Amino acid sequence: MAAVKDSEEWPSKCDSVTMEFSFCIQLDDGLELSFTDKRRFAKVRLLANPASVRPISELGPDALLEPMTVDEFAKSLAKKKITIKPLLLDQGFISGIGNWIADEVLYQARIHPLQTASSLSKEQCEALHTSIKEVIEKAVEVDADSSQFPSEWIFHSREGKPGKAFVDGKKIDFITAGGRTTAYVPELQKLTGKDAEKATKVRAGKRGVKSKEDDGAEDEQESEKEDDSGKPKKGQKPKGRGKKPALKRKAEESDDEDDDADGGDDSEADEEVLKPRGRGTKPATKRKAGEKAASQAGKKPKGRKS
Repeated sequence: MAAVKDSEEWPSKCDSVTMEFSFCIQLDDGLELSFTDKRRFAKVRLLANPASVRPISELGPDALLEPMTVDEFAKSLAKKKITIKPLLLDQGFISGIGNWIADEVLYQARIHPLQTASSLSKEQCEALHTSIKEVIEKAVEVDADSSQFPSEWIFHSREGKPGKAFVDGKKIDFITAGGRTTAYVPELQKLTGKDAEKATKVRAGKRGVKSKEDDGAEDEQESEKEDDSGKPKKGQKPKGRGKKPALKRKAEESDDEDDDADGGDDSEADEEVLKPRGRGTKPATKRKAGEKAASQAGKKPKGRKS
């Protein structure tokens, strides 16, 4: 909520393009109130005693107007067993802290977003209490104009891409805390105590699972190599069962030699070349042995006359 400048339109109207929810009311003292909801998340109710009705009745102390003392803040944190970022977003704990403010105050207090609230030291509680006060006061002072936020704030870099976001030369990492995207600087915001030990075990467990998966993959590769070793390579004859016994192969070769000795080549035995006789004789033709025997069967044998 902010006062309207003379150069701005009044009262604000509903945008027909974005369909923003808007209305304007005039109070008894002449004050006019205009409400525009660009994201269309809000609800408006007119109540005689708003503070007595949910959800307003369930809100925690206002971070700016009703701040806790340092001791009250530290004692309240000591009772909370949840991580600090989701706790700061809980409007029942402190009202008025949103996602970007939570990231900013934790960065300036050098506290990891996933540090358990009850584990924070007295010094960390004091630093967080101070950063909440300073960040909110500065945001209100400049009417939430982000261009006037201090240049060293993480706010200016929290919208960057992972691996390309830096603040004061230090890398910004992004995680999920309390269901919200969270920006923090690992070099400055480190887990401590049992939270650090737990994170180390989780990382070690993940590495162990990965190494087991790698070992399994290596075993599969080794078994594949063994299977491939039994297969013949290109250009090589198969070994083992596919090879005939030596004795049997020799016996087959000797049988082939006997067949050649007895009959020779069938084509040579069945064919005989006839040479031409005289000029008018037709070119020589091949006649089979059977045909030659049949043609000479009726001829008389040559020799002496009896």
